Amino acid sequence: MARNRPGKSQRTTHRKNQTPRYLDALAANASGEIFELPGYAAVGMAGHRLVPLTSDTTVAMPYGSELMLLPDRIPLVFNIRKKTFQSLADNPYEPGQPIFPVAIFNSPGYVNAMVCAYEERPGAGFLPLFSYGAAGWGQGGFRSSVIQVDWERRQDLRLMPEDQVHDGVKRYRAAFPKNRLREHLEHCALVSGCPAAKNFFIGRCEAPLPSSRQCNARCLGCISLQNEPGISCCQERISFTPTPDEIREVATAHIEKVPDGVVSFGQGCEGDPLMVADVLRESIIDIRKQTANGTINLNSNASLPGQVERLFDSGLDSIRVSMNSVRESCYTAYFRPNGYTFDHVTESIRVAAKKGGHVALNYLNCPGVTDTPEEFESLCRFLSDHPVHLIQWRNLNYDPLRYVSIMKQADSQSESLGMDRVLSQLKKRFPALKHGYFNPPRQRF
Repeated sequence: MARNRPGKSQRTTHRKNQTPRYLDALAANASGEIFELPGYAAVGMAGHRLVPLTSDTTVAMPYGSELMLLPDRIPLVFNIRKKTFQSLADNPYEPGQPIFPVAIFNSPGYVNAMVCAYEERPGAGFLPLFSYGAAGWGQGGFRSSVIQVDWERRQDLRLMPEDQVHDGVKRYRAAFPKNRLREHLEHCALVSGCPAAKNFFIGRCEAPLPSSRQCNARCLGCISLQNEPGISCCQERISFTPTPDEIREVATAHIEKVPDGVVSFGQGCEGDPLMVADVLRESIIDIRKQTANGTINLNSNASLPGQVERLFDSGLDSIRVSMNSVRESCYTAYFRPNGYTFDHVTESIRVAAKKGGHVALNYLNCPGVTDTPEEFESLCRFLSDHPVHLIQWRNLNYDPLRYVSIMKQADSQSESLGMDRVLSQLKKRFPALKHGYFNPPRQRF
């Protein structure tokens, strides 16, 4: 994997009658060495749609992004001389040497416009739970097929010096020596490298409040619990339910240091927080007894509207509802609900809005599904019926070819419109709707 310096964040439109400035295709050898393939252009993929990448439709690789070799796969490239797409199992300049596709795992705030183009080799296993954006080489550096949706540097690792993280760990160990939630967040910050946990110990932006060991969904891309053979988790799930006192200590410590900060239930290292709604409700009441500052947020599948209503009555400020699709068939195929339905989710959104809460969608993006006409029109109808405040665009962490196949089995998927078009049309149809990545503080509601 490789990192690169930050670059331009704006995409520009390709001009007609101008010779495309194709990006060189990237490949990796079996040792993980990444190199360009002159004469072959990098290709982005959205479902079955293939597009050569150019300098005008990509941005310099965002800081903190990582390049990844895709095992058991063959790169799809664009032969510039022949003007055709083709697969390259071997290095054309070193015959007999196998090569592999190179994808990019983009930094927070950037949504994939295209995914890496590839074919599976026979017997290929599942890709690990990351997103796989399209990338190439041009203008002297790596470039990424992304659209920037959030400019806040909340998870920029350059703003999280390790010495400050360790100082915060020592400080909170002394302040809350028996607090198990504090201890869990130490592991997240120091071992897992979680930016949200690091922000807690530094005292900036948003702090996590993981609370639930269980979930009533069985998401295909769950990063903390997997029963599917061949898919490994990339995070450890919390092994206990913190007490309201433990949650209050962590939350109020953060809010006292960051008065306009955010504290959030519902993290990658837990199930769904609504499974312990009574603990959350008591915690929120205790937090609000101690301070009126800060924003208390819930990241959730929103499966229990009655509990959502009680949490807002107790002082919850905002909710972020996770969805991969607003079509029930596709939603169910991904989330695989256990004891709830899509109607419960939409009812929770209605309840949250009725209670005056800020409502965001955690919209899991995969080009080739998210940007199909069926999904786009369904999203527009959904937003007309459920006027949420914000869409938080997140890149879906799942094997893209297999995800597209699963969604095609769930419901119709036509050729992609393009993520650029989806975002621009949404802004025209719903001018009050905001687009971003992070949970906002109440000051920005």
